[in-house]
Amino acid sequence: MLHRLSLLLVAILLTAPAVAGDVALRLATTTSTANTGLMDYLLPVFTRKTGLEVHLIAVGTGKALRLGQEGDVDIVLVHARAAEDKFVADGHGVDRADVMYNDFIIVGPDADTAGVNQSKTVAEVLQRIHQNELPFISRGDDSGTHKRELALWESAARTPGSSWYREVGQGMGKTLQIANEVDGYTMTDRGTWLAYQSKLDIRLLFEDDPPLFNPYGIIAVNPARHPDIDYDGASKLIRWMTSPEAQKMIGEFRIRGQQLFIPSARDSG
Repeated sequence: MLHRLSLLLVAILLTAPAVAGDVALRLATTTSTANTGLMDYLLPVFTRKTGLEVHLIAVGTGKALRLGQEGDVDIVLVHARAAEDKFVADGHGVDRADVMYNDFIIVGPDADTAGVNQSKTVAEVLQRIHQNELPFISRGDDSGTHKRELALWESAARTPGSSWYREVGQGMGKTLQIANEVDGYTMTDRGTWLAYQSKLDIRLLFEDDPPLFNPYGIIAVNPARHPDIDYDGASKLIRWMTSPEAQKMIGEFRIRGQQLFIPSARDSG
């Protein structure tokens, strides 16, 4: 009986998957790449090619970088270049690479009493909203979108505040829904807007100003700081995301026939 139990135990151990194979590569990325469905489109292909499962954690850029700093993820895909450069310079990340870019847009009520749709620059957009003290809904969550919004207010020489400016501490989808509920303005990435547009009454009012362009970078967490992270898996994901195959897929990704992201990796062919 004991001999049979021993043989059974050996058989179980031999057929059980290795522990390392059970642990998915941990990727912290932005809500914009998750809300649009881009990562659901890309990652299964990476998994089929490498056998590596990817556990996706969709948060704001600030939170994603903090997760990387603490070693709670293996790799980050974010969009706040100054914060990315600091993350690398401070020794938290390595092997940063450009992946793609998209853009931000300003959306708001159809009535548009601020005349946003007549503006020539995004600075003028924010000045009009500020001057008229019309409802502006900010993500207020330290995301890449929030960081860029605050930088744009500064460039417009305006300080948002008072009761008309509301920081909600939410992701982009929820922020759009709140702006819709209060008939207010907000800044959103184009991809999330396209994903939510059919459910909203607010409309696109301003686009195509260079300060609204939005580049994304991918960074492996520094294994010298956190030896237990999956640096090999992170390196494979960086190589694949910047490969001609993945770059072509990014360029072909559409919502309602519109391209959301422009591939920008140097080796994308």
